[in-house]
Amino acid sequence: MLHRHAVDAGMIDGHWLEVVRAHTAKGRHYHTLAHLEDVHARLGEVAHEAEGPDALLLATAYHDIIYDVVRQDNEVRSAARMSERMRAVGIPEALVRRAEGHILATKAHGASSDPDTDLFTDADLSILGAEPARYQAYTQGIRREYRRYPDLLYMPGRRKVVRHFLAMSRIFKTASFHARYEAAARVDLEEELRLLGGEVR
Repeated sequence: MLHRHAVDAGMIDGHWLEVVRAHTAKGRHYHTLAHLEDVHARLGEVAHEAEGPDALLLATAYHDIIYDVVRQDNEVRSAARMSERMRAVGIPEALVRRAEGHILATKAHGASSDPDTDLFTDADLSILGAEPARYQAYTQGIRREYRRYPDLLYMPGRRKVVRHFLAMSRIFKTASFHARYEAAARVDLEEELRLLGGEVR
């Protein structure tokens, strides 16, 4: 994508290396390159629905570039990193701002006025509707990322996250993702909540 905006090949390689290093850093077990590849693949399946594929690609690459389990501003910092890097190589401001919006929306995964943002957050959450074995691997990866916290602290926080999704009237905002993943996601989440010792409300 950056080639189309006349960005030097060496700079493209350097920026991609930064993304790779971040996602292969010690402590990453779910938010890895495999997650980026999965989001990219899910978006590829609905490419005909996307208005701005370049912004979606930038958001995919950068949305978890900063991931620190002790902080609450990872999305803001990741969006800022993307914006800084892309503005420095001359990517159009409108494209950068749209990608920023996609990344920031992963904080709460609520509905957006931008249909591409809904596609992006739905793709990011598609793991919730995965088959049980894959969903379990996802939850284990998240737990390993939060391994600094004992169960006494982790489990109430994770129950809160699971209940947040279950309380949504629609976890998946777009028709395509809703039809494919909504029912399975609710089954997965309810089973995880049961294993966490919580009740489905």
